[in-house]
This record gives sequence, structure tokens and C-alpha cells, in this order.
Amino acid sequence: MMEVRLRRLEAVQSMLLEIGQRSTSCTDIVQFLRAVHGALGNIMYAANFYVALNERDGDPHAVRFVYYIDEVDEAPDPHEVARLASPEQSPTAWVILNRQRLVLTASEHYSRQSEGELIGHGTVSEHWMGCPLLDQNGQALGAIVIQTYDKQHTYSEEDQALFALIANHVSSALQGLQSMDRLERAVRERTLRLEHEVAERRRAESLQRALYEIASLSASVSDSGALPARLHEIISGLLTARNFLIALYHPDSGDISIPYFVDEKDHEAPVKRFRYGLGMSSYVLRHKRPELLDAARYAELAASGEINEPLGSKDIASWMGAPMLLGDEAYGVIIVQSYDNSVLYTQSDLDVLAFMASHVAVALARMRADRAILQAKASLEEQNAALNHALTQLQTAQTELVRQEKLASLGRLVAGVAHEINTPLGICVTATSHLVQELKLVKEDLAAGQLDEDGLNGFFDTVDQSLRILTTNTQRAAALVRSFKQVAVDQSSENIRNFNLSKYVAEVLLSLQPKLKGKPVKVEVNCPPDLQLDSFPGAVSQIVTNMVMNSLVHGFDGDQPGTIRITGKLDGDHVLFDYSDDGIGMDAVTLGQLFDPFFTTKRGSGGSGLGAHILYNLVTGPLGGTINVHSAPGMGLHYQLRFPRDQRKAKAAA
Repeated sequence: MMEVRLRRLEAVQSMLLEIGQRSTSCTDIVQFLRAVHGALGNIMYAANFYVALNERDGDPHAVRFVYYIDEVDEAPDPHEVARLASPEQSPTAWVILNRQRLVLTASEHYSRQSEGELIGHGTVSEHWMGCPLLDQNGQALGAIVIQTYDKQHTYSEEDQALFALIANHVSSALQGLQSMDRLERAVRERTLRLEHEVAERRRAESLQRALYEIASLSASVSDSGALPARLHEIISGLLTARNFLIALYHPDSGDISIPYFVDEKDHEAPVKRFRYGLGMSSYVLRHKRPELLDAARYAELAASGEINEPLGSKDIASWMGAPMLLGDEAYGVIIVQSYDNSVLYTQSDLDVLAFMASHVAVALARMRADRAILQAKASLEEQNAALNHALTQLQTAQTELVRQEKLASLGRLVAGVAHEINTPLGICVTATSHLVQELKLVKEDLAAGQLDEDGLNGFFDTVDQSLRILTTNTQRAAALVRSFKQVAVDQSSENIRNFNLSKYVAEVLLSLQPKLKGKPVKVEVNCPPDLQLDSFPGAVSQIVTNMVMNSLVHGFDGDQPGTIRITGKLDGDHVLFDYSDDGIGMDAVTLGQLFDPFFTTKRGSGGSGLGAHILYNLVTGPLGGTINVHSAPGMGLHYQLRFPRDQRKAKAAA
């Protein structure tokens, strides 16, 4: 008997060790519970076993049966949220709510049923045992249950104690796994929402692109004859339009013409021109609103006379018509119809068609206006050419000014670094001259036989001090040159290379040290030391330089003390780069003009008006990112940049 108990205790100990190991190696709750179930079967009868976990905090009745193995009852869907009955009716709910172990026999179950209590919803088991799963604060995570339908297999007090012990270890393991499971489900739900948002955004982008193409057509096509076919292509990119018709209204004659007609059943329009009042086109123009009809509604309108003499095939499955209205003036109708019951239009499709029709009306109005002013346009072509030439020259001059500003920025950097290097080099020259003079005196004393031990030791001290001065200042000059060399090469290069953001920002700031020297402005940098970028270092250098120079010139008056903070961190495949100062800030009007070229608040005092403009173009251009800026008087300035970490990957994806 002792040997049997010993083997069982060894099996329990092995199971508890396995639970601990599985909790660290498994990433899936079901996989973990399957392993627990298998190990439990080595200790006691465990043919029927399930685990219910709380779905929402504070509601013990909302659970998911994440693992359910039963010989009799069908397993519930592990992804569905189930609502348990009250604790008096459900032993599982009782265990979760009271956070205590519960053991029921079949006789106890039937006794409670006879008293009007319905215990559970499954088949009555011969022996039922459930233990709460508690977190570290004693709150219920759910319940773990084992049961038997066989009178030969029941659970002793020792089994119950062992099962409670195992439940405690499972509780500890489940806390981490359940958090991970909830996180994964939240990620999945968020992904589905994002996919829906992406689909809606793509639809909006397609609609915007279609409107742009319509606007381009109206500006480039000289007459309306070339517009319908292209318009059909554009609308077909937004919805199914295998049967498409454009009808134009001529108020001067009271007629409707059909300049474009594509149909699966009719090769050409039944009539090319007809009087207003006939057909579906007249019906839409009369009501001046978009119409969506199914086959039954279409037949009903035709039978009632609402549609006077329908033209073309009446065997339709779905029909849409939208008037081309500009104010109260109707230019015509766009009609799309389907003969296929698998292609039925919705209100959303009608909204798209109506939206397109209104913009086509604008395009037609513009084309008519263009024809009306054709003669005046011809007389102004020469002046327009001159203006275009002047505009080209202005744009060229602006581009040249921007380029010169970049070179001037680099030149100022050169001047500042050169000035800064002069100091340590001057000290080196002075130390060298002093050392040469001391050497000359020692040689003279040696030749005259006047060099004693004190004189030699004094010379050695002079040499030691001079060499320390030379070493310190040459290293300082070398650091400045090395930093400036890399920054200068990057600013004149447009190549992508791998670099460490934290170290590179430090190099740029070292090159800017001559500008920061003597000013009571501190610069704090907070970037992860392992953040590597495959990007344009020249753009990053120019951006940091322009930000710092703008803060020094515009943000801090005179000797005003302040702090500049630069932070960078990784956000997925993008870098979030924040820059802020606690300077004087700017009002809303000035903030709105910040990125305009040649706008500056320090005209004649060192401001060119191109620093922020270049900064914006670098972020949105080479870096392919976005920039937001916030400021208020007395609140400083805050830039928020977001751009891809790997430009090669971003360009390949684009």
C-alpha cells in the first residue's frame, strides 16, 4: 500500500513539474490544458474534464469553455461566450462565485432537483468535482472540473485534495496564458477592424482617384464626345457597370439624347434622341433624385404609368439612375443596370453613382464654360505663356535658393567647427613652442655642464605636462573633425546607409557644439542605444540641424535658459522621432505658416525662412514620413516625426 501511495506521489510531483514546464513553453491555452488533462489521467480517473474561464471581469456567468472533453455531452464552442445559470442552478457558477471547491454525487444532484433546484444543464454525473481557478489576488479566473458517469470510478478525499492542489498550480500557469490569449484575441479583433477600415479607405481612395480623373478629363477633353467612354471605365472601377447609359438633356429643344450606350442585350440604343417625358431618363430628371429599383418596383412603375413608354429591355434584375445636377440645372442622367440576379445594386452603390453624377455635372459645366471662353482664351495664350515662363523661373529660383540654403547651412557648420578646432590647435601650438624652448634651455645647460638633477626633473615635468596638453587637445580636435566629416559627407550625399540613431544624433550635436557653446540651453537625448536605421543620414542630420538652429534663433531670446529634448523610439517598422523645446513658442497664425517657404519671424536677424520648409520637404520626401507640429505662446515648440526605419524595404513595398 505504501509503495502504491509512493508511486502516486511521484506521479503527482511529476505532473506538477510538467505543469510548470508547460506554462513556460506553451503559448496556447488549449495546448496547455490538453497536456494537463493527459497528465491528470495518470493520477486519477479523468475521462470527463473541462475548464471554464471568465470572459469579462466581474461577471462569473460569462465564460468560455476553452477545453471540454466529455463521454456523454457535446462540447460547446470554445470561441463562443456562454452564460451560466445562477449559482443555485449551476455548480460551475457556484465554484466561480464562491471561489470554493464543490463535490457533488448523483444522489445529491437528484435531491436538489427534487427541491426545485436544477443543477447544471448537462447529463447528471455519478461524481462531480470542481475547483476554482484563482489569481494571485484571490479573484476567480474560472473553474476546473472533473466528473465520472461510472459508479466504479469515484473520487476519494485524497483525490479531491490532489485535484485542489493541481488546480492551484494550473491557476498560476493560466494567469499568464490567459493574458496572452486575451491579448491575441484583442489583436485579432483590432486586425479585423483595421481590415475593414483599410477596405473603406481603399474605397474612398478609389472614389477620390475617380473624381480626380473626372476633373482631369474635364480640363483636358475639348468636347463632351470623348468623355462618356472614359467615364464608363472610371465608374466600372467602382461598381459593376456592364450595362451603362448616359443621357443628356437639352432644355432649349426639350429633347434627351443618348451619346453613349453599352448593353449586354442591345448592341445600340433603341433611339438616339427622344422627347423629354419618355423612358426612365425622364422619370429620374422629373424627380431630380437618384433612384434604385429592383425588377418588381420597375414593373410596378411601368404598369402605373409613372414611367412613360420605357425604352430598351425591360427584363432587368436591378437598376440605378442618378441625375447630373448642378444646383437646379439638370445636365442629364447616368444609368446602370443589371440583368443578372447575382449582381444586385445597394444603397451604397447608388450613393457612389449619385456622387459621381454630381461631379460629372460639374465637369460638363466646366467644359461648356471652357467652350464659351475659347476665343478669350486664345487671346490670352501669349500672356499665359509669359506667366508660365515667369512661374518656371520663380520655381527654379526657389529651388536654387533652397539648395543654397542647404549649402549655407553646411558652410556655417564648417565655419563653426573650424572656429572650434582653432582653440585646441592653438593650445597645441603654444604647448609645442614652450616645449621646444624648454628643450633648448636644457641642451644649453647640458653643454655648459650646469644641468643638475633638479633641472632635469623640472624638464621632465614640463615635457609631461606639455604632452598631456597636446594629447587632450589633439583628441578633442580629432573628435570634432571625425564628427564633422561624417555629418558633412552625409549632408552632401543622397545614399541610404545603416547607422545608429542615438550615436548619429550625438555626432550631429557635437558638430553643432560651436552654436550651442556659450548659450544656457541644454540638449537632452533619449534614444535606445540599439536603434539601427537603414535610411538617409544626410536628411536626419539636416533635420536635427534645422530644428536646433530654429530653436536657438527663434525659440530662445538672448540669454534665455532652456532645454531641448530629442527622443526616438521604434513603432513597428517606423521610427517615432520627437523634438521639443521650452522656448517662447508661437501663436496659431505663425504656426500655420511655419512650413511656408521664405516665412520667418527673424527677417534680417539671421532667419532665411527656409529652415522649416526644408525640414518639411526632407521628412515627407526622402524619408517618406509625416510631420506634426504643436505650439502655443510660452509653451515652446514640439515636432512629431514618423518615418520608415528601413528605407530600402519601404521603397520596395511602394
